[in-house]
Amino acid sequence: MGKKKGGKKQQQAAAADDDWDILNEAAAANTEATVDDDVVKKEEEVVAPAAAAAENNASSGGSMDAAAAFLAAQGIATDGGGEKKDNKKKKKKKKGGGGGGDKADKPADEKISAKGKLIAERMRLQREAEEKRLAEEEAERKRIEEIERKEKEEADRIQAEKDRKKQKQKEKIERQKKEGTYMTKKQKQQAALAQQRLEAMKAAGMDVPSGGGKKPAYGKKKGSSVEDKEDEAEEARKKAQAEAKKRAEEEAKKLAEEKRLEEERLAEEARKNAEEEDDAKDDWEDSDSGDEWDADSDASGPKLDALEKRLKQTSIDDSDDDEDLIEKEKRLERERLAELGKVRAERERIEEEKMAELRAREEEENRQLLLLTQKREEGKKRRLEQEKANLEARTRDDLRCPIVVIMGHVDTGKTKLLDKIRKTNVQEGEAGGITQQIGATYFEKKTLLTQTEKLNETEKFNLTLPGMLVIDTPGHESFTNLRSRGSSLCDVAILVVDLMHGLEQQTIESLTMLRKRGTPFVVALNKIDRCYDWKTCKDTPIRDALKVQSEGTVQEFRSRADSAKLQLQEQGVNSNIYWEMGDEDWTNSDFVPLVPTSAITGEGVQDILLLLCQIAQRKLWRQLMWCANLQATVLEVKAIDGLGMTVDVLVVNGYLREGDKAVFCTLDGPVVTEIRGLLTPPPSREMRVKSEYIHHKEIKGALGVKLIGNGLEKVMAGTPVMVVGEYDEEEDIKQEVMSDLSRLQDKLSTDKKGVMVQASTLGALEALLQFLREETKPPIPVSAIGIGTIHKRDVTKISIMNEKGCPEYATVLAFDVPVERDAREHANDVNVRIFTADIIYHLFDQFTRFMEQLTEKRREDAAGIAVFPSIVKILPQHVFNQKDPIIVGVEVVEGILKVGTPLCVPSLGGLTVGVVTSIECNGREQETAKKGSSVAIKIVNETNPTITYGRQFDASHSLYSQLSRASIDALKLHFKDKLENEDWRLVVKLKKVFGII
Repeated sequence: MGKKKGGKKQQQAAAADDDWDILNEAAAANTEATVDDDVVKKEEEVVAPAAAAAENNASSGGSMDAAAAFLAAQGIATDGGGEKKDNKKKKKKKKGGGGGGDKADKPADEKISAKGKLIAERMRLQREAEEKRLAEEEAERKRIEEIERKEKEEADRIQAEKDRKKQKQKEKIERQKKEGTYMTKKQKQQAALAQQRLEAMKAAGMDVPSGGGKKPAYGKKKGSSVEDKEDEAEEARKKAQAEAKKRAEEEAKKLAEEKRLEEERLAEEARKNAEEEDDAKDDWEDSDSGDEWDADSDASGPKLDALEKRLKQTSIDDSDDDEDLIEKEKRLERERLAELGKVRAERERIEEEKMAELRAREEEENRQLLLLTQKREEGKKRRLEQEKANLEARTRDDLRCPIVVIMGHVDTGKTKLLDKIRKTNVQEGEAGGITQQIGATYFEKKTLLTQTEKLNETEKFNLTLPGMLVIDTPGHESFTNLRSRGSSLCDVAILVVDLMHGLEQQTIESLTMLRKRGTPFVVALNKIDRCYDWKTCKDTPIRDALKVQSEGTVQEFRSRADSAKLQLQEQGVNSNIYWEMGDEDWTNSDFVPLVPTSAITGEGVQDILLLLCQIAQRKLWRQLMWCANLQATVLEVKAIDGLGMTVDVLVVNGYLREGDKAVFCTLDGPVVTEIRGLLTPPPSREMRVKSEYIHHKEIKGALGVKLIGNGLEKVMAGTPVMVVGEYDEEEDIKQEVMSDLSRLQDKLSTDKKGVMVQASTLGALEALLQFLREETKPPIPVSAIGIGTIHKRDVTKISIMNEKGCPEYATVLAFDVPVERDAREHANDVNVRIFTADIIYHLFDQFTRFMEQLTEKRREDAAGIAVFPSIVKILPQHVFNQKDPIIVGVEVVEGILKVGTPLCVPSLGGLTVGVVTSIECNGREQETAKKGSSVAIKIVNETNPTITYGRQFDASHSLYSQLSRASIDALKLHFKDKLENEDWRLVVKLKKVFGII
């Protein structure tokens, strides 16, 4: 009973601290050691009874010290319970007998000390385990928080993705609604059911209509199909609900099963823990309450080993779950990284394959380009070698026709002079009698012999030339491009000068072009028949005609010829009448022969033709030797009824054959086309004049030819024409043709906003563009160009300028082209203006007049906004009325004072005086008053009629024009040419006064 009571009291003391559980297990383990100690004590009673008393005192003191140390370490008081233990021990020791001496005292003391140390060490290990557990729990808590944070981020990402998909679906539905293809869920179900029925009908072998027409009713009443559809839709809805309910029940069962399994697992764990606690309590109650402290014990007893094992097992079991979760996370992370690695490896493999394919493609392209370049270089080398061989094969016996260009000022008689040679009347058929295109005329050798027969009787000149090709160029100032093109093609030129007017603007321009290119030329002093009392000698040499003239007429001719020579001398050209030139003058290339002519009566025409033939045979024979190398240039591009778009080509050297593969230059790149036809006018006929063309299979230079082919709409005038020969490389020919494109691109470039220009030929189009961009102030932008008839699509194309806010540019300038009726009607509907003219400067005048009217209208509209800058000083001796209205005399100190100008006094905080309603000077009203003038002005202030001179302001205050940002912008846009530099400087000054940015 003593043992039980002592055990219960120790258990009550242990209830204050959980660590007593482990102590109870240790006490139970020491009970077995106490039984063994009793046997030893009985043996010692026989040998030394006195030792028991000594051992009793020593054991009691040692036990008290160990127990007190343990209980003090746990924070428990040692009173009461310790005394009862001492009494029990004393009684036990009395029963056991006395005396053991010092020998029994030492071993007992040593064993008890080891037991206390073991318990203290075990408690220290327990504390360390508790600290480790807490640290692990904190780490676990942080890990769980991190996992929860990542899960939240993932959930947010998934929610954002869902929102994005919902928005995308919503946009898709809106788009389908707009397109009329949207179907509701019910409609889709009905469509799916209809499709299923259709498939079932097909599977049953029934005939099903493929589409279109009405479906068979199969004996049902009208409207029954609608009821069937509704029934089927209801059945589909019920079926979908049943399936959804079934899925929900399955999900609920699955969740319930998982919950049940989890509860069973938790219950099993709780049961195991409870059993372990009960076992620990039973062991503590069954153990001795105090005898264990004085019993011999071994530090490695079986119970202590079991305790240590359970502690380790508990620590391991506690960390198993954490380790399992960590391992799982590590495993999942490894799997995720492995999957990412696979995806990345696959992506890298695909990218590597793409890069390899790209490299292979680039290598193939580079190889092809290298082969192409090599072939082109080889072709170029062969072509140059062939051209060199052809140049070496030239002979003086085989001369080509010299190319002669007629240049000069407008209305000097160039075309009329050609008409006289050709026996034609091209000049009268031209609009206004003015040449506006470039044309070529071929004169056969027999024509030259016939024309010069009378003069050659005395000159005895042996004509060996095969003929002569004459190019007629426009003389109007706008056709600089055509004159330049003509002068660059010719071998020799005729500069026509009006004997009555001398050198004029375009004559000087043509002279400059010829001298710049080093082209030899002859000056024709035309209109000699205009001399007073001229006696007509039709088609005679000029010297024979002068012989029959009166002395006064000859003197007038001499006087006018000397004046022309003087004007040429001023331009740095030495000249003389051709029959008065000596041998030194002929050998000196600086001297230019003058030939008096009359294009009306024909005097001197023989002289100029024979002179050109002599110059060609005597001075130019080296460059006139015919060569097999093709040398051809595009003169004009024009549309011909029945032929389509044609190209006038001047063939200087070489051959052109029907069926050749010709290469032309365009803004969109080279164009390769087969020559379908070679047409020339009859001999001594102008290419521009519509006549029966002669078809040729082959053309030998020099000759003008009209070429027919496909894709010639965008061919550039002035560019070379080349033919791909048998041994030539096409790419080499293309590159050679496009080598001089940059200059032409600049000429035909367009702007984003501007008018449309339509012309009959490319040369006229170039002239129009040059005029609009260089000769108009300000330049007129061009947004579209074209050649040929104006169609409805052209009007639609330019009408977009109205939408862009530029109605003034919704204009078509049509030169020498017809306008279709529907195009003109459409232009009236879309507010597009079409200006047409057959004479180019008439078209210029029309559009210039329109722009002036438009500018004036805009200025009138902006007059209420624009304020001219001015500073005026009030003359105090000329104050006529001080109030409503204010009439005073003023002096304009700076700028321009206009009617409608608002005046203010900046020095008085911007006091508004009023608006100038009238200006008078010497009793006459005027619109403006410039700097330095003194005038009387009337000022009206409708918003504040009480403002009075002498009260709010006086003569000591200068009046300023009240400017604003809007008024300055209006000045810049509409009145820029009305203000001088000094006035703009005043605008800058007033901007600072009024703080305008």
